[in-house]
Amino acid sequence: MSLQALLSTFANNLFPILLLSAAGFFLGRAFSIDSRTLGRVIFYFFSPLLVFNLLLHNDLPLREMVRTIGFALAVFGSMAIVALILGKLAGLSRLTLTAVVLTSMFPNTGNYGLPLVSFAFGEQALAHATLFFVTSAVLFNTVGVLIASLGHFELKQAAQGLLRVPTLYAVVLAGLLNQTQVELPLSVERSIDLAAGGAIPLMLILLGVELARFEWSQSLPTVLLGAGLRLMISPLIGLLLAIPFGLQGAARQANLLESAMPAAVTNTVLATEYKLDSSLVTAIVFLSTLLSPLTLTPLLVYLGT
Repeated sequence: MSLQALLSTFANNLFPILLLSAAGFFLGRAFSIDSRTLGRVIFYFFSPLLVFNLLLHNDLPLREMVRTIGFALAVFGSMAIVALILGKLAGLSRLTLTAVVLTSMFPNTGNYGLPLVSFAFGEQALAHATLFFVTSAVLFNTVGVLIASLGHFELKQAAQGLLRVPTLYAVVLAGLLNQTQVELPLSVERSIDLAAGGAIPLMLILLGVELARFEWSQSLPTVLLGAGLRLMISPLIGLLLAIPFGLQGAARQANLLESAMPAAVTNTVLATEYKLDSSLVTAIVFLSTLLSPLTLTPLLVYLGT
């Protein structure tokens, strides 16, 4: 693994994504941008339409779809268990533990992962990455919302809040249209394409805006724990789980890269919406994003060989 290969991989695949996030960062510094409102626009409008559009046009064989979904669920479940165990051993409070579990479970598979997979491995890998992202988005908008709600509410109240998550309805509707082979009117399809096409750039801008609001958390060991779980432990778990799931070729490249992403910026949206320790969540997102080129670049070179 030569230095030239590492630098070339970083410049061609990671740097374009970081540039757009940097634009959001400087916009956040220069102007008073309400990131909560922007996050809500993404959460309630752009993200559901992106998931709907991706599901509607995904043509992977059923066996490959089941394998990718199963792998993603196994990674997320394993990370939740590891984070919960380590958090309990560290004696974290309920709110702090909730923040660590959330950021450990849910990587930035959309606005960071999808363009990175596309740049590095092309359209075939992107189909698998899309399904990984959709699985992540559905889980985030169900289990993630449930976990975030449990920071303050009991299980029944948290479960009732799931009915207000629009991505769930987008998944159901896309599934029904796929099964019945109903075609949308051209005007509607084009509107959805436009909105879905703007979702990822807007998410990258939001990432930069959120990082511009960054305030260092008082609990540095907890921040390091959350970032370390995402950047170090999750890729190792992914590599181990790829063996029993029999991942090969483009499926292996896409799924392993998605599992190694830093913490999702949408975690900050949930943290704000459900009144968790938003400074801690933002700190974990910030640090894991900042350090991610150090772990993702060698992983890209490894997966490309």
